[in-house]
Amino acid sequence: MWKHLASSFLTFAVVALFLVAGVITWGVREYAAPGPLQQSVCLRVPAGGSFGRAAENLGEQGAISSVTLFNLMADYRDMRSQLKQGAFLIAPGSSMEQITDQITRGGASTCGAQVVYVVSVNDFSARVRELDPETGRYGEVARFNPAAEDAVPAEYTTALAEGDVQLTVQVVEGTTVWQVVNSLNAMDVLEGDVTDLPPEGTLAPDSYEIRRGTAVADLLAQMRTRQDNILQTAWAARADDLPVTTPEEALILASIIEKETGVPDERGEVAAVFVNRLRQGMRLQTDPTVIYGVTEGRGVLGRGLRRSELDTPTPWNTYTIPALPPTPIANPGRASIEAALNPPTSPYIFFVADGTGGHAFATTLDEHNRNVARWRALGN
Repeated sequence: MWKHLASSFLTFAVVALFLVAGVITWGVREYAAPGPLQQSVCLRVPAGGSFGRAAENLGEQGAISSVTLFNLMADYRDMRSQLKQGAFLIAPGSSMEQITDQITRGGASTCGAQVVYVVSVNDFSARVRELDPETGRYGEVARFNPAAEDAVPAEYTTALAEGDVQLTVQVVEGTTVWQVVNSLNAMDVLEGDVTDLPPEGTLAPDSYEIRRGTAVADLLAQMRTRQDNILQTAWAARADDLPVTTPEEALILASIIEKETGVPDERGEVAAVFVNRLRQGMRLQTDPTVIYGVTEGRGVLGRGLRRSELDTPTPWNTYTIPALPPTPIANPGRASIEAALNPPTSPYIFFVADGTGGHAFATTLDEHNRNVARWRALGN
């Protein structure tokens, strides 16, 4: 009898062992298999959130096939305590293993709200954007000017209340230092107003990820470092025999190129015209420098130049001074800096707006005058 019981128990133990092994094999395979999610979803993990609640949320959104297995495997892999705060875009078909790795790895949030503060030449705005998980694209839901007395949209307040909101400052090419500093000072997510302006042209137009409480001075320092790196790299790769002798002069020329054309493909030709004029000792005669002499970069002129302003000498008026102005007239972007230091070979020494946003170029004064007459005819 005892032998029979022992034999039965042994048989039962072997069967149970095989069953357990089978369950484990199934669990491991299921954990690594493509998940049931058909469309992307956004998983938000608040500060202090628990792994178990995240698992329940994933189950409710149909991202995982088993909340229990998800939790058990996280325990087995000792990853429950590594859960990160943020907003995670879970892609269709993501396995439980992939999702676990994603929400414990951390880094920048990949979904949820974004607030992009755009500093442009003619405007400053805070733009609230929300990700549509189904399309994977962000759409703007609100916009306002933080420097004005505009009513603050509820979407903005709600976005900032979310711990995972992504904050970005985007500085557009051609802005002035005054415009950038004034805009940053008006942002309620930054701290410490700056009153002393950095030198003109020294802030790199680019996108900058920020956190709430970032100091304005620290962000400006980051912009200056980036612009200096761009300038030094371009200077080291500059063409021979340029009429600019220092990186500072190159930055001045680049800022004029930046303000003269909004057409990316024209930057090289515009740079070539100015380089040719400097080589021949000709005045640059460019309106943006006259405008800077009137405004000194503190705001937008908002009207056409007067004849008296073209004739009135200022340190920046290139109709009256025979060389580059003493400072940049804006913050040039990388492309304008590179164009200033590596312009194409070109015979052009004149250009005029052609009415399309671009310019008509000419090698002789007669040809230029014909282009001017054609532009005036189009404007009437």
